[in-house]
Amino acid sequence: MSTPVRDSPAPFSRRHLLKWGLGAAGAVIVAGAAGVELVNTGVLPGKQILDQLDGACSVPMPTLDYATLGPSMEGTFFSHARHQEVGFTLAYPHSRAPGDEVAVVVMLHGFGGDHRDAFVDMTPAQAAALVAHLVATSSPTLYAPVAVATVDGGGGYWNPHPGDDPMAMVVDEFIPMLQARGLGRRSTGVGLMGISMGGYGALAIAESYPQLVRCVAAISPAVWTSFDQARAANDGAFASAATFTTYNIIANAGQLQVPSVRVASGVDDPFHPGVVQLLKVLPPNVVTYVGQGCHSTPFFVSQEPASLAFLASHLSSVAVASRV
Repeated sequence: MSTPVRDSPAPFSRRHLLKWGLGAAGAVIVAGAAGVELVNTGVLPGKQILDQLDGACSVPMPTLDYATLGPSMEGTFFSHARHQEVGFTLAYPHSRAPGDEVAVVVMLHGFGGDHRDAFVDMTPAQAAALVAHLVATSSPTLYAPVAVATVDGGGGYWNPHPGDDPMAMVVDEFIPMLQARGLGRRSTGVGLMGISMGGYGALAIAESYPQLVRCVAAISPAVWTSFDQARAANDGAFASAATFTTYNIIANAGQLQVPSVRVASGVDDPFHPGVVQLLKVLPPNVVTYVGQGCHSTPFFVSQEPASLAFLASHLSSVAVASRV
């Protein structure tokens, strides 16, 4: 693979100026950073104002070509780590069936989401079919079919909270359950992916458990640079300052020993300043994409195919190595 090129983000975009200008008028900033986060996630009205005022969020949408959809199933299991029933979805490429050994991408949903809507404008079955199309149209040595798995993680940013530990659920319960079904075993590999809260979660899990995953792709990860900043934006993101310190993905970037990592962020995303700080300390082999876009659907959708292709290509290398 060629050496990745890191694009330089604009230091202060028109989007930021508009954001603060509207905030002064009381249209957007209702509680500091919290207003921005909630507007951009659609919780508060005004998202369309930000999206349309200057065209900063207009990102060319890719043409998505899918192979035939494969088998897909939903289910639940009781999570001892989360102390509740959690839902999950498993989606297979059309060339594989339940019980087959196949690589798996575990997709972590964003804030306010669940296992059904972890992807944006795409179902888990379509995500697996998108990769299958890449396999059909590319060299098999570059891409391998992958299954896709999603699971309910609540709104706690995939880190431990008193009585609810979604990170332990993924690591100690969900991934072992997948492996028992033939998904993501050592011979095929596990990839992690996420958008926004899910992007943060994917990186946090990879830093904490680098031996568990082969590759990671984070789209618009929700990155804060301090506990006070995180608490002002979402007081449920971290249970305490100590938890923030333990799972601070910027401070712990040196622990990111996963072989293959891709991070994508739009320069007009309110989380982008945190992502910039993260990119400064990530290992040099991390693949990065920084370009036009906001914390909104156009950017998310534009980066999903590239992120899935990245994961599939590196999961393929695991399968090839296991046969040598």
